[in-house]
Amino acid sequence: MVEGFRTRRSFGFGGLSRTATMIAAMVLTAEGLIATQAPMTLVVTLPVTIAVFTLAAARRHGMSALAYYWARIAWKRATRFDATSYRRLLLPHPYALDLPGVGASSTLIKAHDPTSGRPVGVVHDRTTGYMTITTLLAPGGSLMAPTGAVQSNLRTWSSVLDAMSTDGQIKGASVTIQITPGAGEALGDDVRARQDPGAPRLAKQVINELVRTTPHATASVAPWMTVTVDPNATANPPADLAEQVAEALRVVDSLDLSGTGTDIERRATDVDLRRLVRSAYDPAVFNARDEEFEELSWAECGPVAADDGWEAYAHDGGVSVTWVLREMPRRPIPYSVLLPLLAPGRFQRRITLAYRVLDPHEGEAVLEREISHAHQRAQATAEVKGRAKWSQRADVARAEKAAAQVASGAQVVEWTLLVTTTARDAADLPAARQEVERAVKATRGIRMRPAFGCQGASFAAGLPIGYSPLVKD
Repeated sequence: MVEGFRTRRSFGFGGLSRTATMIAAMVLTAEGLIATQAPMTLVVTLPVTIAVFTLAAARRHGMSALAYYWARIAWKRATRFDATSYRRLLLPHPYALDLPGVGASSTLIKAHDPTSGRPVGVVHDRTTGYMTITTLLAPGGSLMAPTGAVQSNLRTWSSVLDAMSTDGQIKGASVTIQITPGAGEALGDDVRARQDPGAPRLAKQVINELVRTTPHATASVAPWMTVTVDPNATANPPADLAEQVAEALRVVDSLDLSGTGTDIERRATDVDLRRLVRSAYDPAVFNARDEEFEELSWAECGPVAADDGWEAYAHDGGVSVTWVLREMPRRPIPYSVLLPLLAPGRFQRRITLAYRVLDPHEGEAVLEREISHAHQRAQATAEVKGRAKWSQRADVARAEKAAAQVASGAQVVEWTLLVTTTARDAADLPAARQEVERAVKATRGIRMRPAFGCQGASFAAGLPIGYSPLVKD
């Protein structure tokens, strides 16, 4: 069982955040001063102020109602100016064929890894200078492992996060599992190629019957881990691009994943990255040969056309919908809680866990603020109603427990969960939505919501292109 999930909450009046409370106090003070000279202004300003801060205090889909409606207005305005539509055009401009949206500043570099002697693909962000390196993992699991082995894996993963927190060059990381359903032909071809002509007749009949009766039960599972590095955040910054790539490879090689229950396959090559990105926009090419991706430019891996909708993202090979984490359970949950999301279905699905490990000093300061805010909320409720809510008391206890764990050497991690599903046809989109929503309900506690107004960015967050919503520039 794992626990300790908690959402940051600031302290404010009437459900407002601390910043919103301070703004409300300043606005009301200003209105009061103006009203001393022109009292009639309150007839207009006071109702507007009350309406705005009522929306700020209200909740919609787990967020402030004011933020929700403001995002809706901003998205409609962007749609009016065609800012949510992407069309790849052949223009005489050096960056006219970049990836759309948040991937526009990225470029792919083919490098040589001296430790393995193989090529490796490095995504370089031209704006921030960050380097992103992807490691392909083996699609294994630990459902049948002993409880002691699972607990050991969790402790080792905690050590990996600890190493990230003390390395200032690591800005963020993510682990993605992509499940692409197959029609069964690949399984049949593989079995036929590996059959021994001299095998007993009964064995051949059993294998052929198994292949025939399970034609739609196959799926390609592609897991990978992406690490974003700032090669310049060192005492002796690299002099040129080649040294920056070498520094990024050195930092990623320092992360030891052995003992975490994860088998490392290899570093992703430039061809692997092209395949992962291109197959996300067009799932039909996922099983294509490597030769078909070798000559693709980085921009050609993206869509020819894409439309970023309020709750859907239309691109070359279909329509995608991305959900983001709204709330984790407040109770301990089993380590296999994500299994329903990882089970194959009719549609391609991509599950991404994005991490940003806070350094020890920042993590301690964050938890101290959270304890203060939790105590202040409970105290304010007690002064108004005579006693604090039980949920507030429990929240104080969780914050204090987290602080005690950090004092004992644990790390504070900002993280989020993103789930993307892709339907080949717009008519299949309702079925794809229902499939994911049922899987989320099967987790029994995890709450998610669609990425309203930012479907394109959330879609890209699950790809190895160097973008993470948690990494700050």
